[in-house]
Amino acid sequence: MATVHLRIGDLVWGKLGRYPPWPGKVVSPPKDLKKPRGKKCHFVKFFGTEDHAWIKVEQLKPYHPHKEEMIKINKGKRFQQAVDAVEDFLKKKEKQGGKEQDLTDSDPEPSSVERLGGLGTTGPVSGFKWESSVGGTRLTARLSTSIQAADSTAINGSITPTDKRIGFLGLGLMGSGIVSNLLKMGHVVTVWNRTVEKCDLFIQEGARLGRTPAEVVSMCDITFSCVSDPKAARDLVLGPSGVLQGIRPGKCYVEMSTVDPETITELSQVISSRGGRFLEAPVAGSQQVSNEGMLVILAAGDRTVYEDCSSCFQAMGKTSFFLGEVGNAARMMLILNMVQGSFMATIAEGLTLAQATGQSQHTFLDILSQGQMASTFVDQKCQNILQGNFKPDYYLKHIQKDLRLAISMGDTANHPTPMAAAANEVYKRAKALDQSDNDMSAVYRAYIH
Repeated sequence: MATVHLRIGDLVWGKLGRYPPWPGKVVSPPKDLKKPRGKKCHFVKFFGTEDHAWIKVEQLKPYHPHKEEMIKINKGKRFQQAVDAVEDFLKKKEKQGGKEQDLTDSDPEPSSVERLGGLGTTGPVSGFKWESSVGGTRLTARLSTSIQAADSTAINGSITPTDKRIGFLGLGLMGSGIVSNLLKMGHVVTVWNRTVEKCDLFIQEGARLGRTPAEVVSMCDITFSCVSDPKAARDLVLGPSGVLQGIRPGKCYVEMSTVDPETITELSQVISSRGGRFLEAPVAGSQQVSNEGMLVILAAGDRTVYEDCSSCFQAMGKTSFFLGEVGNAARMMLILNMVQGSFMATIAEGLTLAQATGQSQHTFLDILSQGQMASTFVDQKCQNILQGNFKPDYYLKHIQKDLRLAISMGDTANHPTPMAAAANEVYKRAKALDQSDNDMSAVYRAYIH
């Protein structure tokens, strides 16, 4: 296999998650941004955006040898703007006699990129095997919005978008990423949000605006909703100008909010009473995972609606499960979030106990990352805690809500949930400390105040 050496300053094509290969430049990372453990990678700044990321060497290809084939497979407007930015950079560099404009540090130990010719493809570029990004998810200093809005093909090949008209209600942390991916993959989407200003970005990207939930449902064949809690889900359907007023025979309604089985059953019944078709489809993931189009979708209800949503689920997620009758997806989702919330509280407890007993929290994390519990989730959450970064990726108030609903579900089934109950008390303490709108990892603060 041929080897291509990369150094700081080299132009490359970088593959980020399920997004298209994008032109970038190998640069020196910020001093406070550590290289992911155990990974051979380079820090890349992407052209035409303000985005940057650690990219594994297997995902990097030299710019010039692959320029023509990349341009053939990517036709999006933003992609072309990025290529134009590369050409402008090269012209300026040539005028300056080949001198770099920024960050020209040499790399004393260049990594290598292996060419995988003759092995077939798993992505759109012939002769190369594109893999997912570092550790299974992207490790960046900021959210990659520009690349996400670009035209592209999915990691498993092109998605043929349904010709059905799609509606989407709720543009919060999760909904925004979902809508971005639906639009990027070519779906016709009409959006609504209680705060209408949140719709502006998506209108610019080609979405249509609905004035009320009822109007969106009446205009669309399939309408998704993703809101914060059971009350919000009920109000959206049953309230003034709500979903129910727009439901007609054959209209499909997909509830993606994480709520209790009783709420799901009620919504299913009222939608069906008007001749509508109902599917629940809560999602496992976070804001970052939603933006990357790598959610896990848990569906239950009308199987034909699940099948009609196929291209939508491909656009927003890496996999989906059909779990049978209405209520099963809600139950499974609450169990998953109960485990995640309890685990996060335990990690926070360990970090603070380490500090209280004179142990290095950084060393604790280093040891944890080398053991059986090592995961991207643990690494990212712990790193954010140690940096004091509690920007929400999944709201603390929402994970506490999920714990509360899971405990209630356990009561209904007469099944003990003592671990979840203990974790729930810690999250309630964090909420009392005004951490509701921070990330779930802010449960850490419940142990230090």
